[in-house]
Amino acid sequence: MLAADFMRNAFSAGGCIALAAGLVGYFVVLRNQVFTSDALGHVAFTGGLGGVLLGAPLLLAVFSSTVGGALAIGSLGGRGRGRDVAIGTVFAWVLGLGVLFLSLYTTSRSAGAGNLGISVLFGSILSLQAQPAAIASIAGIATSLGLLAISRPLLFASVDPDVATARAVPVRLVTLAFLVLVGLTVAESVQAVGALLIFGLLVTPAAIAQNATVNPFAGMALSALLAVIFVWVGLGLSFYISYPPSFFIIAVSFATYVAATLATRVRAGSLGSTVEGR
Repeated sequence: MLAADFMRNAFSAGGCIALAAGLVGYFVVLRNQVFTSDALGHVAFTGGLGGVLLGAPLLLAVFSSTVGGALAIGSLGGRGRGRDVAIGTVFAWVLGLGVLFLSLYTTSRSAGAGNLGISVLFGSILSLQAQPAAIASIAGIATSLGLLAISRPLLFASVDPDVATARAVPVRLVTLAFLVLVGLTVAESVQAVGALLIFGLLVTPAAIAQNATVNPFAGMALSALLAVIFVWVGLGLSFYISYPPSFFIIAVSFATYVAATLATRVRAGSLGSTVEGR
C-alpha cells in the first residue's frame, strides 16, 4: 500500500491534519462550540467555490475564508442561545450562497466541473500531490503547535472565564486565537473528510476522550491519537475496498464512539449494581 506515492501523501497529510483536529477538537467540545465548527465547514464550502470563481487557488480560498469566518464569529460576542441563533442564521445563508457558487461554476465551466464541489464537500485526500500534501502536513503541525502554545490559558478560560479574567488572563485574545485555529483546522480537514463531514475529526475523537478521562492533557493526547488512528485506518480500508476514504474515516470514528458509549454505560451499570449490593 505504501509503495504508491498517492497513499504516502495521503498518510502523511492525513496524519498531520488529524493530529491538529484531535487537539483543537478537544477544546471545541469542552467549550460547547460544536455548532461553530459546523458553521465554519459551511464557510469553507462557500469560500472555496467563491474563490475559484474569482480565479484564486482553491486551498488559499478555503483557508482565507475559514479564518475570516472564525474572526467574524469571535467578533459577535455574547454567549448561549442568542449567539447560536445569529451564527445559524448567517451561515445558513452562507451555505445557500455556496450552492449558488457551485451552480455558477458548473454552468460557466463544464458538466464535469461539479467534481470540485464534491471534493470540497466530501474530501479528496487520495488525490493530493506531493506539494499540497507537504503544505497540508506543515499546516497541521503548525496548528497543533499553536494550540499547545495556548493550551493552559485556553483551558483556564474554558473552565472558568470569569476567574480567568480576574487573574489577568487575556480571555478575549485567547478566544480569538482559538477560533483562528479552529478555522485553520476546518480548512485543513476539508481535504481529508470534506466540509460536511468535519464532525468526524473535530468532535468524535474529543467526545470519546472526554468520556474516557477527566485529565485534560491526557484527554487532548487521546483525542489526537484517536483522530490519527481513524484517518489512517480509513485510508487503509479505502485502498483495499473501493469506497471513499471519508466514508471509512467517519464510519470507523462513529463505530468507536458507539462502542465507547456502550462500554461506559455497562461499566456504570456494573458499578451501580455493586453499590446496591453493598
